[in-house]
Amino acid sequence: MSEERLAGNFRAVAEAAGAETDVLAVVKANAYGHGAERCAVALARVGARWFGVADASEGARVRRALDAAGFADAEILVMLGLGGRADWLSTVESRLTPVVWTEAQLCCLWGWPGSLVHLEVDTGMGRQGVRPGAELDAVLDLIGAAELVLDGVMTHFCAAEVAGSEKTREQERRFEAAVAQVRAKGLRPKWVHAGSSSSVDNPARGGGSEWLVGLAKSVGARAMVRCGISLYGYCLAIEGAGAGAGSRVRAALRPVMTWKTRVLDVREVAAGETVGYNATFTAPGPMRLALLPVGYADGLRRELSSTNAKPGGWAMVRGGRAGIVGRVSMNLTMVDVTGIDGVRVGDEVVLLGDGVTADDHARIAGTISYEILCGVHAG
Repeated sequence: MSEERLAGNFRAVAEAAGAETDVLAVVKANAYGHGAERCAVALARVGARWFGVADASEGARVRRALDAAGFADAEILVMLGLGGRADWLSTVESRLTPVVWTEAQLCCLWGWPGSLVHLEVDTGMGRQGVRPGAELDAVLDLIGAAELVLDGVMTHFCAAEVAGSEKTREQERRFEAAVAQVRAKGLRPKWVHAGSSSSVDNPARGGGSEWLVGLAKSVGARAMVRCGISLYGYCLAIEGAGAGAGSRVRAALRPVMTWKTRVLDVREVAAGETVGYNATFTAPGPMRLALLPVGYADGLRRELSSTNAKPGGWAMVRGGRAGIVGRVSMNLTMVDVTGIDGVRVGDEVVLLGDGVTADDHARIAGTISYEILCGVHAG
């Protein structure tokens, strides 16, 4: 994991977001497979002050790491909310701020006046959050009755990577209405946040940043965006009409994760010999193959397998591209090193890094870079 690249990616995202918008660094899911504690500390060193975690237990680990590194003033947002009273006790002990959206969650906080919460509004994601209107009014009334501090109001866009998305514009209108409801209740959050890596990257968002800043200022708050995948060097391609305008940050990002293994064995195979389960690959001629002690149990996707008719993924060996031969199995994978001179047992092999990226894996596996990164379980 390159802390230098992580820092560079954070700076690129922060510059694109603008001086009037803070960047919450999302380190949930173990920082997308990169190590939440280490990434949080590295990001704090370059100016990150807000961090997003999945749950209270992950937040507690990140808090300990930040405290030990001298960043006790960092703010940590528990993005999946509270599962019950025990979660709340853990958030108190670790100085975490929970995202809330239901009356049941708020009842867990009864008796803890002055506690900070961030309220999520469902403007169209259809996943978590309180709906604008009567439902939001009831939750806001309960926040007041419980004497909690509404530190932030947030929403999440479902189509941020789509240029000129009408769905995003509709979500913005609904969020504006929700923030107006908050203002009408006399509540004044410090933070209004919406958007993700794709929101920052999307050049066809028009005045996206300006819109968020203006909305935040309407309640005397500061704007914030929540960025995750871009910090680790990736971002979804912008889709739809206007996507040809490119992106704001994607080209500046550099992958943070390098995943390596070593050659376990090298063997010669003759023309006509088969390789791997179900003999899905037959050597068309003499070949030299390297055996790698890694497979789908470690996160190397089975979809990267190859047949004679369909090429699969590849690894980098001695600076050369070594294609996967046959099926990726649970703990072992074969790669073709026929054209790479001098490959021997113990040589370093790059599975993810320079020359082979999570986007490469994702394209072949029919998924997204998020899943590839989160799926790596290298010991």
